[in-house]
Amino acid sequence: MTELASAQTKVAQVYQERCTNALQRYLDAVNAASAPSSKDSIHAMSPPELWRDAGAYWLDFTQRSILFWDTLRQRGNNWLEHEKAGKPPLLDFEWETIADARTFERPANYALVRIVPPDGTKTDPNRRPFVIIDPRAGHGPGIGGFKQDSQVGVALKAGHPVYFVIFFPEPVPGQTLADVSRAEAGFLRIIGERHPKTRKPVVIGNCQGGWASMLLGAIEPDLVGPIVINGAPMSYWAGNDGENPMRYAGGILGGTWPALLASDLGAGTFDGASLVENFEYLNPANTYFEKFYTLFSKIDTEPERFLEFERWWGGFFLMDRQEIKWIVENLFVGNNLSQGQAEWSEGRAYDLRSIQSPIILFASLGDNITPPQQAFNWVADIYPTTEALKANGQVIVGLMHKSVGHLGIFVSGQVAKREHTQIVDLIDYIEHLPPGLYGMLVEEQKTNGSVLYDVLLTERRVEDLQVLQKYGRKDEVPFETVEAVSEMLASTYETFVHPAISAMATPAGAAMRRAVHPQRVQRWAVSDINPFLWPLGGMADMVRANRAPRDNEGPMAAMERWTAAITSASWDFYRDLRDASVENIFFRTYGPASIGMAAADTGAVAEELVDVRDTPLVKEALSHIEEGDLTKAIVRAALLLMKAGTGRRRLSAMKRARELVGKDIGLLDLPAEAARAIIREQSYIVDLEPVKALLALPKLLRTSDDRRSLLDLLDRLEGRVEANAKQIALFGEIRRLLSESGTEGGAKSGPMTTRRRAQDKVPPAAPTTTDARGRAHERPIH
Repeated sequence: MTELASAQTKVAQVYQERCTNALQRYLDAVNAASAPSSKDSIHAMSPPELWRDAGAYWLDFTQRSILFWDTLRQRGNNWLEHEKAGKPPLLDFEWETIADARTFERPANYALVRIVPPDGTKTDPNRRPFVIIDPRAGHGPGIGGFKQDSQVGVALKAGHPVYFVIFFPEPVPGQTLADVSRAEAGFLRIIGERHPKTRKPVVIGNCQGGWASMLLGAIEPDLVGPIVINGAPMSYWAGNDGENPMRYAGGILGGTWPALLASDLGAGTFDGASLVENFEYLNPANTYFEKFYTLFSKIDTEPERFLEFERWWGGFFLMDRQEIKWIVENLFVGNNLSQGQAEWSEGRAYDLRSIQSPIILFASLGDNITPPQQAFNWVADIYPTTEALKANGQVIVGLMHKSVGHLGIFVSGQVAKREHTQIVDLIDYIEHLPPGLYGMLVEEQKTNGSVLYDVLLTERRVEDLQVLQKYGRKDEVPFETVEAVSEMLASTYETFVHPAISAMATPAGAAMRRAVHPQRVQRWAVSDINPFLWPLGGMADMVRANRAPRDNEGPMAAMERWTAAITSASWDFYRDLRDASVENIFFRTYGPASIGMAAADTGAVAEELVDVRDTPLVKEALSHIEEGDLTKAIVRAALLLMKAGTGRRRLSAMKRARELVGKDIGLLDLPAEAARAIIREQSYIVDLEPVKALLALPKLLRTSDDRRSLLDLLDRLEGRVEANAKQIALFGEIRRLLSESGTEGGAKSGPMTTRRRAQDKVPPAAPTTTDARGRAHERPIH
């Protein structure tokens, strides 16, 4: 009881603190909006000037109002036209259908299309293709190619063939998420047949398409190249208290049964408009005021952008009952994907550790739909330590944007030019990274008025992901109670309610209910099918011909901006109080049932840490320390030099190194899997046995020509790539070892010949040596 009382007291204190902070933010916003300049300008103006300003303002206000409502009328007309056309994908590129999964043995409402390059853009069929999977989370496809500066546009400009996975408004009756994964796997096989000489395709998944890409990689790892997932929720219980209210929705609604009820009322289909409504719920200020005020205040320039986005935002697609049930049970409520318990067929679960390809994770601190914790925490869930991640041979690169919102990750032209362009550039190099977790930072440099970008990769540890959690992950424990409650309520619903609802619901009734959904009503009600709006088009044309914009500096315009700021702040205040209340209710409801679960769970679930040396891949690698060839020797030398460095790799430096010696290494001519296997093997050896790895290096070079090749390679690299003192010393140490080995074998010695000392057979802890230029350095062997 004491523990329960303490927990409830803490919840109450947190709630009170959140409400106080919300009030303070509101008052700060009100004070900031009370600009003295407007009052001063009113006092400084004479009455006639005030009348003229008021008259000009109200004329402008009337004109803007007419143009505003005419823009909403155009939105409604666009929505009706899109509905009548069957809701085709809203891609800003021409495309042609390659395969329709509705004709597959296990049909699904998906299709594969090829993007036709625009005039002036050339793609090379022998370059690896890119495949983009858009989110099916209420909206239709197209967000990845919404404009020229987009994921599609970036890949095309880089010369890659681009394919897009689209989907149709109506699901195939009875289709499942496993059917969708099988269909997407079929698409990859078709792409492989169309591009037999290239490496496996890069798969880019946006939001829901991100976790769909991961499911695809888990069940068909041999078909998938590097995977890029943008703003994709993978660990659904994750988040920070007071920042991510959407994660409480499942608990507040009672789990999965509302989704099942909505599907039954839809005659077996779930209306995507309900998902869109959930997204809009997060930010009522934008939903009900800000996006409309932005249109109203910038009515001369904003309509085109507004209509373009609303055409996609208002395209509502449906899901089959089995699909939404699986998603809610296994992801939103159950969080089973990162725990390896999300089954795609009887007794067969998706195992994310089966993914063999490198993975790039792109998230943003400004994303309130998929916060960074949900995008990254799955890594720590399946790989509890950095060593476990490396032992599985996995390469994961994380990229974090500081501020862009959820949709901006996909549609922002600036993000496409900066982040997505660098991701495409990195793809050719990421497969040659040793296993591990890397942080990706896009650096910007301005030269002669132009902006240049470079990518900095920094080695991270899985344990570093804890920094995303302000209070640790103990607050995820109540979600286990939510899962249990959800299963109980869903079972009760399926037994007693589902039979009755499904018997009464008809397709005609479901279509009628979808038609009167608020998301649709606000569109068709303000369109030309409304006879009261017929005069609006003519009035708008007249206004455009006689437009008289206002003076933005006048007191009336300042008053409008003040009113808008107060209105936005009021909506934000309401949102903050609402979210604090929801969080308070959630923890008061589910928290008491979870008391003690964290400690009990820790003892029950804690696994013994496995020595990575005993894992199959690592054990196999360590058994071949003294075996190899020239390629493995060069890779080992490169990894030793990297290990002596700062743990940072610049993309520009990797490009420069590839230009200098890339062809000599031999990796570029190998299949990606074979190249990754060599790098993985040598990275295990270098990480776990660096001294033995260095001393055994000459044994991998069986001939004097091989030794000379490596020495020549070192000569080309040194001085042309950035190196610290330890790396420079290691250059010299490798030369010494190879030169002495060559002398003993009767081969021509290298550029540095010394008398071999007995103590050199086992290097001391921190000896010094000289490099090819006679400089003394500490040898970086520890």
